[in-house]
Amino acid sequence: MRPLAVIGHLSRDVVAGGPPKIGGGTWHGARAFRGLGLAATIFAKCGEPERRDFQRKLATCGLPSTLAVGRTTTGFSFSYDDAGVRTMRVEALGDPWRLREASPDLMRRIDWLQVAPLLRGEFTAEVVAEVARGRRVLFDGQGLVRRRELGPLALDDDFDRELLRHITILKLAEEEARAIVGDDDLESLRSLGVPEVLVTFGLEGSLVIADGKATRVPARPVQVEPTGAGDAFGAAYLAARADGHAPVSAARRATALVAALLAGSLR
Repeated sequence: MRPLAVIGHLSRDVVAGGPPKIGGGTWHGARAFRGLGLAATIFAKCGEPERRDFQRKLATCGLPSTLAVGRTTTGFSFSYDDAGVRTMRVEALGDPWRLREASPDLMRRIDWLQVAPLLRGEFTAEVVAEVARGRRVLFDGQGLVRRRELGPLALDDDFDRELLRHITILKLAEEEARAIVGDDDLESLRSLGVPEVLVTFGLEGSLVIADGKATRVPARPVQVEPTGAGDAFGAAYLAARADGHAPVSAARRATALVAALLAGSLR
């Protein structure tokens, strides 16, 4: 398999008033790579106050990692109403990635890269162009549609289209896709010009838009907490594509592997 990596911010998450814990697409992607038994490199970023704690937690993944440190860690809080509907707030804004913060020596060896921003602006088009140079990139759509502002999490399509030029695979949750296309058919995401677009529907599977076709891939329901499932799906999909699977085959494989990870049969 071609060399893999994930790059992005770690987050400081507070769920239902509980103690802060580590989160973010980089963390969940790293755990997915570890659970799948894959050798991948982790490029993470957080604020100085969380540096030591998050560095220790990254070490538990048993994967080579580098940690860039800024002033602040991106922070979120989550609350749930009586019906279990989640409300999410942005509590802190982490510093954007800078060109020099991805280790050139380690990055040079990577062929397939998962870019896992949490909010818009964490990766500029310039930085994405640099990390995408000579490799295939899966980009999480959170970094397109999530506004970079404190308060209730808000989505819109006011992002820099230049980013899309450097992306091989764009992964969007359904609500993120709707922030871009509104009520139009999701197949209209083809107009973004990205070769492969994945839309995830939580426990209801995903939609793969690639090679001129849109294919729905169902999922097997798993009755567990799904936090991080989308990030794990992205990691597993990237790994399957790196292993030679076609897009729909990769999505089917990723769906099965994520279900196994959530059910605890893969560690």
